[in-house]
Amino acid sequence: MFGTSGIRGPVGDVVTADLALDVGRAVAADTRTVVVGRDARTTGAVLADALSAGLRECGTDVIRLGVVSTPTLARSVEWFDADAGVGITASHNPAPDNGIKLWTRSGQSFPPDQTAAIEDRLASDVVDHAAWDGFGTETNAAADPSQRHVDRLVDVFDSDGDQPLTDLSVVVDLGNGTGRATVDALYELGATVHTLDGQRDGRFPARKSEPNADTLTALAAAVPALDADFGIAHDGDSDRMMAVTGSGEFVPGDLLLALFARDAVERARTNAEFADTAPHVAVPVDTSLVVADAVTGAGGDVEYTPVGDVHVAEAASDEAFVFGGEPSGAWIWPGETLAPDGHHAALSLAVLVQQRGPLAALVDSLPAEQFTTRRANVEVDDRAESMAAIESVFRDRFDEIDTIDGLRVETHEGWFLVRPSGTEPLVRVTAEAREESHADELLELALEVVNAESVGTADA
Repeated sequence: MFGTSGIRGPVGDVVTADLALDVGRAVAADTRTVVVGRDARTTGAVLADALSAGLRECGTDVIRLGVVSTPTLARSVEWFDADAGVGITASHNPAPDNGIKLWTRSGQSFPPDQTAAIEDRLASDVVDHAAWDGFGTETNAAADPSQRHVDRLVDVFDSDGDQPLTDLSVVVDLGNGTGRATVDALYELGATVHTLDGQRDGRFPARKSEPNADTLTALAAAVPALDADFGIAHDGDSDRMMAVTGSGEFVPGDLLLALFARDAVERARTNAEFADTAPHVAVPVDTSLVVADAVTGAGGDVEYTPVGDVHVAEAASDEAFVFGGEPSGAWIWPGETLAPDGHHAALSLAVLVQQRGPLAALVDSLPAEQFTTRRANVEVDDRAESMAAIESVFRDRFDEIDTIDGLRVETHEGWFLVRPSGTEPLVRVTAEAREESHADELLELALEVVNAESVGTADA
């Protein structure tokens, strides 16, 4: 039920008020106080009400945050001295979807063992109802959590109070989502800020919620038209952040990950605690080798994890790690929070550009030209059955297969990865090589097997 990013799916089918009620009851078994927030989706209010009812029915007090970004909610667990947080959000999924994501006091999403415990309670259908006079209370947050998030960002990036971004111009595409804290923090730090689609609207009428090269055409046009230094965009709940250069060129996620990771390692190397130890960076197994090259070149080490911010955060919680991220746009600075924080990422990128020059030049400084990456998706009816059949074929063909997440095969030419999506009926295929022709060949090799062995195959 819980994928790599909580529960997600179409409302009325996968996600219902009944489900939210049951999840609230299950979470209540281990909690006394829970913060509950939601993104701007039109179905969020009903689902949040149902979840709150389930929590309170089993004796847990609820603090309602209202409509907030997911990183704000994740930080609010500690801010409001709660035991856990629950976000009603489907993140970058389309408007008909919604979901439920659970957060710990550390700002990390529930790890697999905790989500497994919730699933067991849901399956058992055993509910520990509170007595009639033991129901939990429901209150609204005593202070605005979004403003507290803005204040924290300003404190982190302007410790001297001199508005370090005064000469910077940024276009922020909010995509009708919950990213307003980014705009406010940039403004407080002195930047000139232009906004696109800043009105909250859970239908996402301006563009699809996921920020990528295909959906950010308006941002790509607006940045050079406004003579801005660069542009950033969030998804519906603002846990993701992507960027375009001053000329409006979209920055691929692997390259943005390489920039953040290299910068984090370089900054850490100036600290005494890393005088004799290499700073570590956590990235998923589908990440381009350009990240490893950038990190090792700066004096750091890369550790690979399964795909999903929960796994990246779990690795990054170790004190040796200074950064963790995914090419999809989730960025984690463990010294600040273990939640992917699109607001913090936006400010980090702004400071990086202000201090080190144009975003396009920073991208050009990466060893990206050494690699070609290819990605494809194959629709399937049964992910587990499809992956079992694909693995059987690969085992016959290759001596070594890394199974940390899916099936990763390294060859003399490069590598390819076949793994099931954690939230959609897809098998994802990634291939990378130094030569473009080799990347195409590796992708074709993998897709040939995936298409032949998948159950319910559609066109890739």
